[in-house]
Amino acid sequence: MTIEFVESCDSTQTQIISNLKNGIIAPPYCLVANSQNNGVGSRGNEWISESGNLYFSFCVDEKFLPSDLPMSSASIYFAFLMKEYLANLGSQIWLKWPNDFYLNDKKIGGVITTKIKNVFVCGIGLNLTYAPEFACILDIKVDKNSLVYGFLENLENKISWKQIFSKFLLEFPLSQKFGTHSGSEEISLKNAVLCDDGSVIINNKKVYSLR
Repeated sequence: MTIEFVESCDSTQTQIISNLKNGIIAPPYCLVANSQNNGVGSRGNEWISESGNLYFSFCVDEKFLPSDLPMSSASIYFAFLMKEYLANLGSQIWLKWPNDFYLNDKKIGGVITTKIKNVFVCGIGLNLTYAPEFACILDIKVDKNSLVYGFLENLENKISWKQIFSKFLLEFPLSQKFGTHSGSEEISLKNAVLCDDGSVIINNKKVYSLR
């Protein structure tokens, strides 16, 4: 995988999408920035991108991923790979369904995924040194570059969805203390049931992560 490091950009996610569409880059490719001027979060919200935190995006062809991965749950898969890498280093990080990194009850980062034809573009942000009042920072000290390389190594190992899901299923009760968004509606996960394709059933309705 080609890995490019830049000091700053508007958004690693939007830059990769633009460069893909214009034929400037091809998967597999990764872009890492020290800061972002216009970071993108879930549902189009701005992601506060102070220098020193982790901001990177990558793109891979769907053939690069495990054959048993439900395409609608790619964000869960990518996020859990990062969560597992950090947990193995001693962090208490956990993944709130479907794409947010948490420590206890505070968010420390997130994942957003877009599909362009047969290519997945995934952006990952993680608070390492700075967090707004409502959030917090990672509970261990770790070099940003080693995080990127460690994650990408996990990705290239093509760990099966079945393996990832079995671990996420055990962790899912932590998510049930919170809510999520379905379109513009905020809904509770209290009585949600996690399905083996990564979706949840809430009030007899199946809800997919789709981001």
